[in-house]
Amino acid sequence: MRGVSYGDHPRQRLDVYVPASGAGGWPVLLFFYGGAWNSGRRKDYGWAARALAAQGFLVVTPDYRLHPEVVYPAFLEDGALAVRWAIEHAPRLGGDPARLSLAGHSAGAYIAAMLALDPSYLAAADVAPGAVKAFAGLSGPYAFLPLDGAISTRTFGHVDDLPTTQPIGFVHAGAPAAFLATGEGDHTVRPRNTRKLAKALREVGVVVEEQVYPGLDHAAPLLALSRPFRRKAPVLDQMTGFLKAHAG
Repeated sequence: MRGVSYGDHPRQRLDVYVPASGAGGWPVLLFFYGGAWNSGRRKDYGWAARALAAQGFLVVTPDYRLHPEVVYPAFLEDGALAVRWAIEHAPRLGGDPARLSLAGHSAGAYIAAMLALDPSYLAAADVAPGAVKAFAGLSGPYAFLPLDGAISTRTFGHVDDLPTTQPIGFVHAGAPAAFLATGEGDHTVRPRNTRKLAKALREVGVVVEEQVYPGLDHAAPLLALSRPFRRKAPVLDQMTGFLKAHAG
């Protein structure tokens, strides 16, 4: 399915990918692409969605509204609406919404983490508490205060209470299990983001798998989902194995 509306705005569209075989009952995975919150198109990430679907997931890839048309937290609100759509429509597509995970890369990892950790966005979209069982973040920004770069400043600089923009500020003992991965050579979103969030989650008893891949840069953990780059790091197997194990 391509170009399905989950809202009224032209950017509120999503694609759905299903496994090529199997009788259904697949775990559901929403994948949020990155792009500094000001760029990105779901059609450019079909290869990633197909790779994940081949691992036995019903995969939903939404577009979301971008800066400068909108500012934070509009893209989180869009993400929450896409989650609601997936929960409502997965059963007729062969997915099991009781086995729901979120994943993303870079800015998309931020969206996945915020939706998984801050309950307010899903609650506002009428998603029941506890709907998200696990989440995965690749090369994600989770603890980036003070704002010290052009991207973060333009996206979040208007917010009076900046700590409320940070995923790490919403860590709690009931949070979903988390797979957090980054490249050791990531100079776009520093690996300390992954390390800090993983540490904070572990300290409250949340199940975490943390992977810091030697020699990989910012994009490489995402590219490692593709067949030509899987030899670089076992991201696909590790991430999907974790999500299957912890999504119920």
